[in-house]
Amino acid sequence: MDKRPHRDTIFLEEAEVLDHEAFEGDQYTLRIRAPECAAHARPGAFVHLQCDRLRPLRRPLSIMRASGDEGWVDFLYKAVGDGTRLLAERKPGEHISALGPIGRPFQTHPDRSRPLLIGGGVGMPPMIFLADALRRQASFRPFAILGSEVPFPFKARPSQILVPGIPDGTIAAMPLLDDWQVPSRLASLQGYPGCFQGFVTDLAGRWIETLDSQQRREVEVFACGPHPMLEAVAKLAADYGLPCQVSLEEFMACGVGGCAGCTVQVTTPDGPAMQRVCVDGPVFDATRVFPT
Repeated sequence: MDKRPHRDTIFLEEAEVLDHEAFEGDQYTLRIRAPECAAHARPGAFVHLQCDRLRPLRRPLSIMRASGDEGWVDFLYKAVGDGTRLLAERKPGEHISALGPIGRPFQTHPDRSRPLLIGGGVGMPPMIFLADALRRQASFRPFAILGSEVPFPFKARPSQILVPGIPDGTIAAMPLLDDWQVPSRLASLQGYPGCFQGFVTDLAGRWIETLDSQQRREVEVFACGPHPMLEAVAKLAADYGLPCQVSLEEFMACGVGGCAGCTVQVTTPDGPAMQRVCVDGPVFDATRVFPT
């Protein structure tokens, strides 16, 4: 039998909770010590966490940051069901079972030196992880657009980085990205100060419109968020002829390709097919999931 690409790359660890912080809108940031996962994590991958020892089914959480040197992994999640509400009760010093990293990560291309990162809600973490990786490579100039309809899980501040093409007054940025010298802008329909009043795709479209033909040839779009947002991002990218990768969010049981409970329909050269979000994704070429 041929060796599958995800074999021998997923690790089961008893992870220690290092930090757990609550934010408005039932949002939480979680840091765990999981050295093997941290050492092998790539932007776009996720970890399958056991929320409570009495609840066997795990929950998939996208990786927001990871330090292979220090052995920690960060997550941002929203408590929306019984499992994640139990996870929200975990305190520093406790241990939880972590299975990961899982999934195919984003693929960057040096000729596309202007990556546009679009994250919505709990789809922001993969964009932050990707921004962290891209900032370490001088050839890339990433720009992140993050959206939320609940208060952002960080204190936004006016950006110190000028971004041509962004509407006047749209100055709110994620401080961490600003500190990394990665320009970012925030979008919401909730009237938050300094945020673009509209959808992330509206703001992205305005930015793309200001680019000349050569600059547009340097853009590749990466996105994670709710399904309707991803569909809109895929359409935006297609309208401008831009390559686009999307990271899908899907309910799953095993998380390692055995149960096939997270399958989605994609297009292939041989026609429509069902593929597993956990190991065939979660990152897919947008045109395979949202054909034009």
